[in-house]
Amino acid sequence: MEIKEAQNKVDQWIKTTGVRYFNELTNMAILTEEVGELARIIARKYGEQSFKESDKDYNMADEMADVLWVLICLANQTGVDLEEALIKNIEKKSLRDENRHKNNPKLKN
Repeated sequence: MEIKEAQNKVDQWIKTTGVRYFNELTNMAILTEEVGELARIIARKYGEQSFKESDKDYNMADEMADVLWVLICLANQTGVDLEEALIKNIEKKSLRDENRHKNNPKLKN
């Protein structure tokens, strides 16, 4: 699925099933909550924390999709074309960081 298509699908779902978008501030808070849920899973799976009984049935892919969903909602609400924004962001990073990471001794094996 293209990013534009994802933005359209989320928009259609919101307008038909979801009734309307939550306001931008509410969606920002929801995005923060969803990122926190993903962080909890990553901290337990890859970090030093252990899983609690309530965390054992985690679904990392679903948590990532939740983050993406709310980010798409915010993009739709604020008129951001995420596909265009990502292309420009990759170009910016490519120019700015062309040699930065290659020359970082911390990244050498």
